[in-house]
Amino acid sequence: MAKKSTRAQSVSTAFRVGPEFDLAGVDPAATPVGPSSKVEAAEDLAAVGEQLDALQETLYAEGLGGGRRSVLLVLQGIDTSGKGGTIRHVAGLVNPQGLRIASFKKPTPAERRHHFLWRIRRQLPEPGYIGVFDRSHYEDVLVPRVDELVPAAELDRRYEAINDFERELAEAGTTVVKCLLHISPQRQRERLIARLENPVKRWKYDPQDLAVRAKFSRYQLAYQEALTRCSTPAAPWHVVPSDRKWYRNWAVARLLLEALRDLGPVYPEPSYDPQVELARLREDDPLR
Repeated sequence: MAKKSTRAQSVSTAFRVGPEFDLAGVDPAATPVGPSSKVEAAEDLAAVGEQLDALQETLYAEGLGGGRRSVLLVLQGIDTSGKGGTIRHVAGLVNPQGLRIASFKKPTPAERRHHFLWRIRRQLPEPGYIGVFDRSHYEDVLVPRVDELVPAAELDRRYEAINDFERELAEAGTTVVKCLLHISPQRQRERLIARLENPVKRWKYDPQDLAVRAKFSRYQLAYQEALTRCSTPAAPWHVVPSDRKWYRNWAVARLLLEALRDLGPVYPEPSYDPQVELARLREDDPLR
């Protein structure tokens, strides 16, 4: 992870997974770029929100005008890493009219009868939209690897299928922003306890959470493999330190903002002459 620098540095560069990436070497509580306090992050997030809202409106208009481009934000992370909170604080910055949010749980029997990417394809954002995945197609390599549900050869095929799929998305005009919300086992324990101690949060807890928590180190190894095998030029992975919720929200918002800026959406040209229509309203308005 890079040393602390200015806000102007690319967040994507700071968090991007490269060939020699080591997940174990990433401090989940680090703030390597950008704000170093909750107050500073909140101030910057407000400014980011204004820019995101404007760019998303432009992207949405571009799609209505026949454009083919879209953005897909993929959020992965172990239980309590904050996928839902990130959606609320980041996706909540833009107009919901231009959003498509999908959450992927354990595949249903009907979904299992199809290729593992079948249900993913059905939830992809349409042109002009920002799609957000709460978990994703990576569940189909992470869980099987941890629980040894499929042979190694099948996992290899799935990694290849994912890379082909994401390259296909990029070529079709979808910018894929993949984020691993990286937390420590200590922070996960604190958040699980908080769920049990707070009556309004108990609905988030499942007794099976402890069984999954026992596999924490195995999931870290599974993520390491998925990150290194599937961080490609077409769809790079980003590891976001997420022990601090305020920093996590800021970082993901910034990643999304950088993706939209790079995309550079433009408003479509009208199919009419604006001056002619203005004249009609001023001179021939039937309700005047």
